[in-house]
This record gives sequence, C-alpha cells and structure tokens, in this order.
Amino acid sequence: MDKIYITNMKFYGYHGVYPEEQKLGQRFNVDLVLGCDLINASNSDNIEHTVHYGQAYEITKEIVEGEPRKLVETVAEQISHALLQQFTILTSCTVKVIKPDPPIPGHYDSVAIEITRTRS
Repeated sequence: MDKIYITNMKFYGYHGVYPEEQKLGQRFNVDLVLGCDLINASNSDNIEHTVHYGQAYEITKEIVEGEPRKLVETVAEQISHALLQQFTILTSCTVKVIKPDPPIPGHYDSVAIEITRTRS
C-alpha cells in the first residue's frame, strides 16, 4: 500500500477534560498517514486521482479548531471519519493527535494518541 504523510500540522483548540482546557485552549499537533493506491495518480499526473493535501489540512483544521471535545480520541476519530468520507481513494487513515502542553505534572515532550481506521 502506498502512503501519503502530512505531518506536524499545528492548531489551537479547546479540547480537554478540565474546564480550563475548554476555556483557555491549547496547542495541538496532528500527523496523518493516508493509505491508498497511488498508481493512477502517478500514471495520470492528475490531482483528481490522489488526496489533495490542502483539503486534508482544511478538514483537519476545521475539526481541531471546531467544537470542543473532552477527549483527543474523539477528535482523532472525527478526523479519520471525515477524511475517509471525503477521499474515496483512501483505504486507511492513521491520525495522531499530540498535546504538547497537557495540564498534568511531570517532565515530558508531549502526550499523544494514535488511531488507525480502515474503509469497511
């Protein structure tokens, strides 16, 4: 399977379990790995035969910067669902949502979740 990577997209959203997260907001980074067959795109040199990166970014942005959710798992699920719906070429979609500054004590670079969904 071929893959398209869109990595380290940066957004500001209001997701989190704690009230201050939904009030103050925080940074979120998102990585996508989009599984598909790119043979038609490479042979035709036609953007209609692949995933338009700009559209994938905009879909992701709309969800991350949109309605607040308590869990980043929910955010990732919404992104994967929207991308699989928009791009029929996709056979799988891996979404990683990263919180660089979660409101928990400790020393770390970030916390993240990653989900993979396939077309059924």
